[in-house]
Amino acid sequence: MNRLLFFIKANWVAFSLITLTAITTLSLWPLDELPSVPGTDKIHHIIAYAFLMIPTALRKPNKWLLFGLFFIAYGGAIELLQPYVNRYGEWLDLAANTAGVVLGFLIAELLNSIFPAILYRSRY
Repeated sequence: MNRLLFFIKANWVAFSLITLTAITTLSLWPLDELPSVPGTDKIHHIIAYAFLMIPTALRKPNKWLLFGLFFIAYGGAIELLQPYVNRYGEWLDLAANTAGVVLGFLIAELLNSIFPAILYRSRY
């Protein structure tokens, strides 16, 4: 597990950009109807934004809190853009995005306390 955490911490920017790209694409891709997948829409938002926050919170660069706030604001921007691409923007989705960012931070804190790894001095 330490190797996996080390890999995520070393590549946190790439993981975050890939996840942000996936969230953006999946959130703004025009659909005739939503696909049938298990779970609720809000749970999907929580999971997506938790995965977005975990690499940053694991690494904890100097401005990690600003990254978290950016992720929340970005989710809000997506909700505002969705009506223009035949999707529905909802305030409850923004609340779920925020809950996901907080959950991602808490998961990362738990992982860092259970599996203490190499300490980093951040360049960011």
